[in-house]
Amino acid sequence: MYETNYTEVYEFVFLGLSTCRPVQHFLLAFSAVFCLTIVLGNTLVMITVTLDTHLHSPMYFLLGKLSFIDLCLSTLTVPKMMSDLYSGHNTISFQGCVMQIFVLHVLGGSEMVLLVAMALDRYVAICKPLHYLTIMSPQMCSLLLSGAWLIGIIHSVVQLTFVVHLPFCGPNEIDNFYCDLPWFIKLACSDTYSMEFMVTANSGFISLGTFSLLIISYILILFSVWKRPSGGLSKALSTLSAHISVVVLFFGPCIFVYMWPFPTVPVDKFLAIVDFLITPILNPAIYTLRNKDMKLAMRRLIGQLLGLRKISK
Repeated sequence: MYETNYTEVYEFVFLGLSTCRPVQHFLLAFSAVFCLTIVLGNTLVMITVTLDTHLHSPMYFLLGKLSFIDLCLSTLTVPKMMSDLYSGHNTISFQGCVMQIFVLHVLGGSEMVLLVAMALDRYVAICKPLHYLTIMSPQMCSLLLSGAWLIGIIHSVVQLTFVVHLPFCGPNEIDNFYCDLPWFIKLACSDTYSMEFMVTANSGFISLGTFSLLIISYILILFSVWKRPSGGLSKALSTLSAHISVVVLFFGPCIFVYMWPFPTVPVDKFLAIVDFLITPILNPAIYTLRNKDMKLAMRRLIGQLLGLRKISK
């Protein structure tokens, strides 16, 4: 069944979010505003973290990498969706679909592990402050980042290795605005039960595994702070609330899409919008608007840019 790469399907057709032109025009405007905000917000975070020496610490190093992944996730799918909404040409080549799935799962798997690394950073900072710089050394940060990318790549390669050679002979319509494994596999002209199980097991393992590690780390942090006589529980809750918000927004759609046994297309599309348009905006907003150091650093950066502009004039 898998002895040949031959396929009669050379492209896939996205059914998109709506077939109504007025609704499509609204979605196009909505997506354009959010996409611009995502690019500007995450780019500003990355530039600020890189240029401001006051932010050269493990927490902001990891935050900059999170913004980079969020930016990549959005630009992987949203520009194509906007182009389809504008032109009505909702197709993608077979190779393009496979590549989109591959990059999507590399980025998704890497972000899950990166969020665990950020939780580890907060655990060390709150529970072991005297050893923070020793534990979260530059070498440790580089190791955590490399591990995140490596796990993301392995996660993606393992899944695609088994499904990329499935035979496709029609239909070729994907009821969404981007390619992903659950819909890709269902279009194959063969029994795909084992493949669907493998994808669910693989994605479910990394999603639930990293999510469980995050919950455990938060419980340990809160328990450690609760035992202290200084009464820092409210401060710890304030610090962790940003992380918890990001985790719920990111992991909720992932767990639903890959593990919910009764998928519904409208819900899948809504969750996709949350993943690619809402969460990448909230990440920089949550981590910067509630962070005094980041706000001061951004003001310094903007002030320097305005000063250079005045000098050039």
